[in-house]
Amino acid sequence: MNKIAIVSCYFQPNYGSMLQAYATQEILNQLEVPNETINIEGLRGEIKKAKMNYFMSRIFSWDVIQDKLGYVKIAFEKKKNKELAGNISKRNQLFDEFSKRVFNVSEQYSSLKQLGEASKKYSAFLVGSDQLWLPSNIAADYYTLNFVDPSVRKISYATSFGVSALPKKQADMAKQFLPKINYLSVREKSGQKLIKSLTGLDAELVCDPTLLLTRQQWDNLIENERIIKEPYIFCYFLGDNQLSRKCAAALRKKTGYKIVALQQIDMFIKSDEGFADIAPYDIDPAGFVNLIRNAEFVCTDSFHGTVFSIINQKQFYTFRRFVEHTTMSTNSRIDSLLSVLGLEHRIINSQDEFKNQRSVSISYDSVDEELSSFRKKSICFLKKSIEDLE
Repeated sequence: MNKIAIVSCYFQPNYGSMLQAYATQEILNQLEVPNETINIEGLRGEIKKAKMNYFMSRIFSWDVIQDKLGYVKIAFEKKKNKELAGNISKRNQLFDEFSKRVFNVSEQYSSLKQLGEASKKYSAFLVGSDQLWLPSNIAADYYTLNFVDPSVRKISYATSFGVSALPKKQADMAKQFLPKINYLSVREKSGQKLIKSLTGLDAELVCDPTLLLTRQQWDNLIENERIIKEPYIFCYFLGDNQLSRKCAAALRKKTGYKIVALQQIDMFIKSDEGFADIAPYDIDPAGFVNLIRNAEFVCTDSFHGTVFSIINQKQFYTFRRFVEHTTMSTNSRIDSLLSVLGLEHRIINSQDEFKNQRSVSISYDSVDEELSSFRKKSICFLKKSIEDLE
């Protein structure tokens, strides 16, 4: 068998993106399937230009403005605040070092055309997971696998649209590229519904790659030693929902534990300055898992913050990052996961809900049973998609 080419977002300085890309590579390694992740470096310019054209075409869309405002604010704040700029630079350097250490990447290709011409040397192309079919990514036409030679097998593993509906142009593109994927799976029920409505096809619902690895298998990545020696509440908030901070502060008051938070990730949130007792920036993706592994409680609005809380059997609370039913909302991925595992009640919408849930401990016996079944089903899909490759 020739190598399988993984098309993933391994390069993004984002904890969830890198960890799901690592898990995709690792599960193929454990299945003894030769693989390499396609090197993005020579393709960045072409992909970035296409994405920029998409955003410019929707420059007056309020949802897009809101989505990009966070990046603008953090860039502006870094210019004013040299300490913040230095801290974020330090964190990004750790991401880069982690990426170079753990990923087996391909040779560099100078264009999608060149990659397409070389695609027949691979047994298959596997795209996933993450929000790789966001409208802007469909517009960039990389994660669609349209460049792959028609004779080469295409696999989608747990790929996410990130949104519940697509703009017309990207919907039309999806109608064309989705039927060309030989084995089609998604991470959310909303993705299944969207594919069905666009193409009439039935996509398999599988778990995020990070959930394919057990807690014991994640031990291969992280250090045994605790980063924070004392008991703590771990907070990982990407959005600016102040309910989450109020509830975390209430939990600190009740328990006496300090708050440890990773901050200023996707956007600059002024109110977070001084919110946490400990706010480290020198944390790479392995350190992120370590911080969740050793926390007494986890408060998060992140999908992967929720995922690793479940893997490590934490008492966690998940808050809404987005207002429900907005175009850019990615709430569905959390809703879908918690629904499968019977943990819908861990989504907190009010202080009263938080107060009620605070006294309810998660019993992980039934959760582990559901997760094990979901994991086995997902691995079976993956095995089926790559069997008989020569």
